[in-house]
Amino acid sequence: MKLKSDFFAKNTLWVAKNLLGKRLCRKLRSGKIISAIITETEAYQGFNDKASHAHKGRTKRTEVMFGEPGTIYVYLIYGMHCCLNLVCEKMDYPAAVLIRGVEGINGPGRVCKHFQIDKKLNGKKIGGELWIEDKNKKVSGFMIHVSRRVGVDYAGESKDLLWRFMIKN
Repeated sequence: MKLKSDFFAKNTLWVAKNLLGKRLCRKLRSGKIISAIITETEAYQGFNDKASHAHKGRTKRTEVMFGEPGTIYVYLIYGMHCCLNLVCEKMDYPAAVLIRGVEGINGPGRVCKHFQIDKKLNGKKIGGELWIEDKNKKVSGFMIHVSRRVGVDYAGESKDLLWRFMIKN
């Protein structure tokens, strides 16, 4: 079953944890469909999270984060690697979950490269050429490792938030 936008209209931390074990799916330009189990996520939530792109408010770059739950937010890091995020919670509140890893692929840039995700998907709704399937595979709390997010040492006290979630091996 494809996840609908109401799945994302919940607390960002809940969404980040509950995406683990779900299947990220993509229909490529060739028509081929590829998929993999989501194994790692990070949550970015609101104006007080200094690691969030949108903590200082709306900009052209972050406008998508203020959109409807289930909107795709793709941005570049280091000017060359795309990162896939899914907007959460509610309109006008900047919150999103970064997909950091899937089965066999670690790192958000590598995930996007494998799935051919680029800025053309930015602002689109999940469920078209990119979707997430729930095969009713539940990941228990005992199977989830929690840690600090990667690469946010600049973010003051937000750098210490335990908002990175991974399926334990």
